[in-house]
Amino acid sequence: MDNGPGHTALTPLAFLERSAQVFPGKTAYAYGDRRATYAEFAAETTRLANALRASGVEPGDRVAYLAPNIPELLAAHFAVPLAGAVLVAINTRLAPDEIRYILDHSGAKALVVDAGLYPSVAPLAGGLPLLVTIPADGADPDPAVGGIGYAELMARGSDDPLPWAVRDEDAAISINYTSGTTGRPKGVVYTHRGAYLNALGEVVHSRHTPESVYLWTLPMFHCNGWCTPWALAAIGGTQVCLRAVVAAEIWRLVDTEGVTHLNGAPTVLVAIANAAEAHPLERPLTVTTAGAPPSPTIIGQMEGLGAAIVHVYGLTETYGPYSVCEPQPGWAALPAGDRARLLARQGVGMVQTDGLRVVDDGMNDVPADGTTLGEIVMRGNNVMKGYHRDEEATARAFRGGWFHSGDLGVRHPDGYVELRDRSKDIIVSGGENISTVEVERAIDSHPAVLEVAVVAVPDDRWGERPKAFVVLRDGRTATEAELVEHVRASLARYKAPDTVEFVAELPKTSTGKIQKFQLREREWAGHDRRVQG
Repeated sequence: MDNGPGHTALTPLAFLERSAQVFPGKTAYAYGDRRATYAEFAAETTRLANALRASGVEPGDRVAYLAPNIPELLAAHFAVPLAGAVLVAINTRLAPDEIRYILDHSGAKALVVDAGLYPSVAPLAGGLPLLVTIPADGADPDPAVGGIGYAELMARGSDDPLPWAVRDEDAAISINYTSGTTGRPKGVVYTHRGAYLNALGEVVHSRHTPESVYLWTLPMFHCNGWCTPWALAAIGGTQVCLRAVVAAEIWRLVDTEGVTHLNGAPTVLVAIANAAEAHPLERPLTVTTAGAPPSPTIIGQMEGLGAAIVHVYGLTETYGPYSVCEPQPGWAALPAGDRARLLARQGVGMVQTDGLRVVDDGMNDVPADGTTLGEIVMRGNNVMKGYHRDEEATARAFRGGWFHSGDLGVRHPDGYVELRDRSKDIIVSGGENISTVEVERAIDSHPAVLEVAVVAVPDDRWGERPKAFVVLRDGRTATEAELVEHVRASLARYKAPDTVEFVAELPKTSTGKIQKFQLREREWAGHDRRVQG
């Protein structure tokens, strides 16, 4: 397609080029005592890109990173594509066999690993053309690690300028691997165009400005941090790196670094709101949350501390956030509980998207009655290019011309979509559908409950029934009967769990999502369930 002589291919590389010109002396990132201005960050990125090229990385090659939220991984989001390569940021909690699969499947030419995570790749060290180790927080790398050190890699680079541009905006910029809870993880291909547009969507909906100070509480390996590395560079904000999500450290940085924004799953918000260090905020803090439907309870808690909540929804296949619960005029005047319930919905398509549909099996839109269940489907610039080396799975995901999320939801009369469950999580009890999300919200509203997960368990009479796994707040008590009656006070009696198991913690992914499949598999051992996760 000929777009005319004035056409420029979209790429988020242009964001860093612009901010280095417009805000050369402004702090681009902070990490402990380390600080880099935008001019320095652009120079660091250029040197790293040249170093990768000098090490044999060619256009189209995949470069994998296994690192926490440190400046080196932030730089990789620009340097790897600047070198013409494709970034593969790997989940830091994976086992060696899982990492090996991703390296093999992506065809990674190089792996850059944080020294603290080297044990995860030690068995793989001999199978890569290039292995680079980043010293853990300034420590010298273990000489037994193998490969080369990060300083040696950077020494191979130069300051020779590289074009902050691409010829093909539809070329891959990154491959993000799904969690793989139901089989081998799939490699989700992001393009330069999609990353550019989604980053701008983050700027708009998370309300970033050049004064933004963003704290990295969301893993950068997860959907490329929802495209936030590129978003903050676009607007000229500051990114505060954080090696591990520890509530006390989050509060320290919020206070000392002047943090204005952070992103995270609802479980991260629970940790922040219930930390011993929690206190009313002295400055505005915008908290963008997704990963699981946030309960009205945690929304209310965060708002009570002074945070503004932006609730978004999406998947790895949609570059992270795809929809947003846009507050409407008049919501601010509502009672806190009513406002929180409205904000807990998944909402409408973000400005850069083609919008959400909720459809039946025949791809017909369900009535906007807030009751009729359908599958949430999406399409547009912010839906993946496809699954890497998996044409069959790509075709299946895009059947009917729309990406099928596997999430079940309803559309309300005001047009807002509300997620009711994953298709694999919905409980079918005696022919009645029970939303685990709905039951979880009812239990979560009890003052003694810190966290909850509800799953289907086998039942001889009804086929399956809800069971709740509950973590209580420190110093609080509740009985099974008390929680069941609490649910029955707000929901139909058949939706209340038959059993409640009190646990010390819930299984979670590295991004804070509760892993219901682990609980469900334990309960269904020795039984046959048609819907498995």
